[in-house]
Amino acid sequence: MLFKMRLLAPILLLALVFQSCSEYQKVLKNEEVKPKYDLAQKFYEQGDMKRANRLFEQIAPKYVGKPQGERVMFFLADTYFQRKDYNMAGYQFERFVKSYPKSDKVAEASFLGAKSYFMLSPSYSLDQTDTDKALAKLQLFINTYPDSEYFAEANAMAKELTTKKEHKAYEIAKQFNKLGQFDYSFLTPAVAAFDNFISDFPGSIYREDALFYRFESASRFALNSFRRLQEERLRDAVADYNALKKHFPDTKYGEEADKILEKVNSELKGFSQEKEAK
Repeated sequence: MLFKMRLLAPILLLALVFQSCSEYQKVLKNEEVKPKYDLAQKFYEQGDMKRANRLFEQIAPKYVGKPQGERVMFFLADTYFQRKDYNMAGYQFERFVKSYPKSDKVAEASFLGAKSYFMLSPSYSLDQTDTDKALAKLQLFINTYPDSEYFAEANAMAKELTTKKEHKAYEIAKQFNKLGQFDYSFLTPAVAAFDNFISDFPGSIYREDALFYRFESASRFALNSFRRLQEERLRDAVADYNALKKHFPDTKYGEEADKILEKVNSELKGFSQEKEAK
């Protein structure tokens, strides 16, 4: 008996799948809206987002302005999200928020729309346009729904994206610094990039690194400048060293920074001796 049941189980499963597919194809081709709505909801509840999405796509225009329209539009957006089609999900959730601003689902839709753009954010090394868009959406959600159950998750995502942007900006500045080892013309944009980074991201995890590499770039720039410009640039480098030590007295770059400072001070001493000789 048990053996027969084991044999019958796959057959019954196949029969159910075939029946489900047959029902789906029949309703899909049917012009009636109600059967599509009922089956779409059934698939949605079962987690079959692919077929639910197809049916909701078909009926969504039919429910515009009707009581069920709110439900249909939310489910349609969510099926895109569950299928990881984040471009369409973001677009559809935005449509939902605009169409039903007083809906009980508007906060959730706003969050899921923002999360859709968060999921589209690429690696820090790539163009960050989608990251900027995601941050704007998340910040809007955070400001609009501070009491939402999704508030903490939205904050965490916003922090992750901000760190990604910090990393991008830091790596760009560091690349200028690296190129400056071979071509001194890159040291000016290196110093400027580190200045912008330090100003734009005061609480960054890369702040100590940025302060050190700004000092290193400024020092190298000063040491390789024309004599008539050198003294002022050397003093600027010393100021950068002092900024590093002020914010990070026990900096991990202490030994390296002190060696660079020694060279800078040695050159400055030469200027002092020249003035005394006059």
